[in-house]
Amino acid sequence: MLEEYAAFPLFRTVGIDSSFYAPPTEAVLASYTEHLPPGFPCVSKVWNQLTVHTFSKAQDKSRAGQVNPDFLSPDVFLEAVYGPYQQYFADHTGPFVFEFQTIGRSSDMTPERFADRLDAFFGALPREGLYAVEIRNEEFLTPMYFAVLREHGVAHVFNSWTRMPSIGEQLDLPGAVSGPFIVARALLRPGRTYDEAVDAFAPYDRIQDPSPPLRADLLRLIETAVRTRIPAYLLVNNRAEGSSPLTVAEVLRMLPPAAA
Repeated sequence: MLEEYAAFPLFRTVGIDSSFYAPPTEAVLASYTEHLPPGFPCVSKVWNQLTVHTFSKAQDKSRAGQVNPDFLSPDVFLEAVYGPYQQYFADHTGPFVFEFQTIGRSSDMTPERFADRLDAFFGALPREGLYAVEIRNEEFLTPMYFAVLREHGVAHVFNSWTRMPSIGEQLDLPGAVSGPFIVARALLRPGRTYDEAVDAFAPYDRIQDPSPPLRADLLRLIETAVRTRIPAYLLVNNRAEGSSPLTVAEVLRMLPPAAA
């Protein structure tokens, strides 16, 4: 259904989430290419082997509680992710999203240490790549974090998620637009868990919980992109309001004619 999706006028990018659990194989990337029009950009989550700091039981029972030796490893990223994309998916490679799920306080990962690790990591990557960071720790939203992203041309991912400030509150932080493009992921209403949203919204055939604040925040991101003349990649999940295509359509209706 990817070909049908890409042909629909409202959908000008797509998020690849499966790449979070394992890097796509050559065959998978070739299959995507076969069903996408030329130049259609995809936003890909990066393999979580690079973004998990300490393994949990759910992630790896045999290594639960152990620190991940591949956390923010440039070599692993270049070999397992960046290289294959360049070779087999270059025409469709949009931003790579490094999603960091909540890092527990027991890991001793302070906001300063996190920013330092990002600095070293992105300093070792090819500058021509498009990179974005999504965090689930509100305390990591520091001036140092945004300064590191800005130094390396990396975008902060504006995420609507259970335990994060709203997209609008993130956008209000100084320096939050840190890269030459914008990425947003409207996943969940703050305060609502993923399981709660699944139970409430399946089978995702209609909007069941309209969120005017979320729509207004997405509109602000679009307006920011238009004003600063940079691309914006806005990904909307079914768990945001109940039906992602209908949420996208509602945001489109809010746009002034010139921006639509």
